[in-house]
Amino acid sequence: MTPLHDNRARFRRLGVATAAAGLLATLLTAGPALAIPDPGDEPEKQSVSRSLVAETKESIADGEIPGVDEIVHSDNIEHVTNIPKGALQGTNSDLAFQGRYAFAGNYDGFRIFDIKNPKKPQSVAEVLCPGSQNDISVSGDLLFLSTDSSRSDNSCSSTTQPATEKSSWEGVKVFDISDIRNPRYVAAVETACGSHTHTLVPERRNVYVYVSSYSPNAAFPDCQPPHDGISVIKVPRKAPQDSAVIDFPVLFPGEGPDGGGNPGAPTNPGVSKTTGCHDITVLPSEDLAAGACMGDGILLDIEDPAKPKVIDRVQDNVNFAFWHSATFNQTAKKVVFTDELGGGVAATCNAAIGPTRGANGIYDIVGRGDHRKLAFKSYFKIPRHQADTENCVAHNGSLIPVKGKDLMVQAWYQGGVSVWDFTDSSKPKEIGFFERGPLSATSLITGGSWSTYYYNGYAYSNDIAKGFDVLKINDRRTDKAERVRLDELNVQTQPDYFD
Repeated sequence: MTPLHDNRARFRRLGVATAAAGLLATLLTAGPALAIPDPGDEPEKQSVSRSLVAETKESIADGEIPGVDEIVHSDNIEHVTNIPKGALQGTNSDLAFQGRYAFAGNYDGFRIFDIKNPKKPQSVAEVLCPGSQNDISVSGDLLFLSTDSSRSDNSCSSTTQPATEKSSWEGVKVFDISDIRNPRYVAAVETACGSHTHTLVPERRNVYVYVSSYSPNAAFPDCQPPHDGISVIKVPRKAPQDSAVIDFPVLFPGEGPDGGGNPGAPTNPGVSKTTGCHDITVLPSEDLAAGACMGDGILLDIEDPAKPKVIDRVQDNVNFAFWHSATFNQTAKKVVFTDELGGGVAATCNAAIGPTRGANGIYDIVGRGDHRKLAFKSYFKIPRHQADTENCVAHNGSLIPVKGKDLMVQAWYQGGVSVWDFTDSSKPKEIGFFERGPLSATSLITGGSWSTYYYNGYAYSNDIAKGFDVLKINDRRTDKAERVRLDELNVQTQPDYFD
């Protein structure tokens, strides 16, 4: 482990947080996962006990955790710059990249940065188009946004309304970005249960979009179980206005009203019932995909992108509460799944929760063709305990392309950014980090890095509250990654870095 920038201790002392554990239990029993607040909401605040407030303040005073908003990092991480939020004051979400541009989602819309000079990113466009989560991706002249909140219509001037209203709209919006400074809204496709996230499977003439959504709330009429599949949208590149849902493949066939996914609690206490998928990552060069589907992790064959089929399925009813996302290694021999314990709004990076919950699960892929299987190897969680006023759990990251190595940079909300090595599936280790101290020493306020991805020599982080961060990894183990240059990166559509 590289020493801390300011010589702070690597491991922070935090007592067994009974109050925080109680809060987490409440969060887990409330539903499968908790959404970050809708656009326009103030950052979510949750009270914590006086004893935990006192402990946080004491830990800050003792130098065991950073002070409020204080930045610390390992010696091999350089904080290049930060661009605060602009006109869009909602929650910052996912990132995508194309050429010299970074595209940053926000619950109020999206922002485009010119990153030709990563030390001085320039904001070139901000588009107001509310609709959580505004998960974002790009392909050629097209930009895609996910809407997973009940809107009055599909326009960018829509307002929130109860999900029970017949006019409610959720789904995928499509923009033309051929004029990068003036994106043009060109199409909208409504999907069952909305679009929490989406994944592109691009082809020359068409872009297929896998729409992941799930039932967080019984109020959504089109989310009622068995909602056990994904929507597949076909987008003609030359006529995006003709975009449409072409199929809804069932990934968890089964008898009964809930389909065939993980039944969740009470059968599996503390585990989410599978009523859809949260995220799917595709590896087009291998005709392979991995799905993180609430109570299940799956491996899919996507040789026919319009008809993905499940070839293996795993569960972890001991340590995984909510299968959130997936990342393949370079050779398609491993998958890293994340567990978003507490829905991203809880303090789970502490001694009370421990090192195997709210963590990454590393799986080897064994066998060939449709007989490939997922074999569990180990867990990885950041070794730096966080305050009980910091939401922290495994979240979105990407590979750092070094041939022969499995390296990843990853967001952990207020746990910051971790650089870690899983070349040995059984012995993953952190090799660098960047983080800020808590947003508050007295309340748990939702914040931190939503997504951190490596692109053309730098790591870029979209912080929920603090804006757009640029990081440089200065480490001999990652130096070769700087030679790999991409024209486009949507992390959920993994490239073949060495083709």
